[in-house]
Amino acid sequence: MAVSMAISGYKPHEIGVFNERHEQLPFLKKALRRKIEDAVNEYGVEWIVISGQAGVELWAGEAVIDMKKEGAAVQLAVLAPFLQQEERYQEAVKELYQTVWQQSDYRAWITERPYESPEQLKQKNRFIVDKTDVMLLLYDTDKPGTPSFYLEAAHSRQERDHYPIVYITPDDIEDAVRDELDDWN
Repeated sequence: MAVSMAISGYKPHEIGVFNERHEQLPFLKKALRRKIEDAVNEYGVEWIVISGQAGVELWAGEAVIDMKKEGAAVQLAVLAPFLQQEERYQEAVKELYQTVWQQSDYRAWITERPYESPEQLKQKNRFIVDKTDVMLLLYDTDKPGTPSFYLEAAHSRQERDHYPIVYITPDDIEDAVRDELDDWN
């Protein structure tokens, strides 16, 4: 059986990232990729599953695509919660979404209809958590935000069976900053 890992976290505006040129974004992406690689090795992950949400999920998709180009034996699935999710995104995010969508190994919609209600997002969280073996989540307990909805679904799953949750924390991002600064010295 292939081991699959859900990845999620904050939307860009929740962490103060308003464009791709934000000075901290390269460090966040580096920490994210490092955690993905670690989880792939630790859990034997073969499939990365995202919903295509702007922010951490699309950046994770981007990282997985780069890893695949470098020879990593991992595949990417995008399970969007509803049709035309990307229509709500700014142009730059829409372009990244299209790139990740087109270069993914599997893509589908959880509800094959346009957005109707927040219930579709709850359904997406439950579906992805139920269909994966581990979760990687960028999360800060001092700043819950949208990742808390995924976390709620993951905790519910943990009550039924073993479902590991791997966190990316602000400390992981600080480590990436320190590593980069060490490289400069």
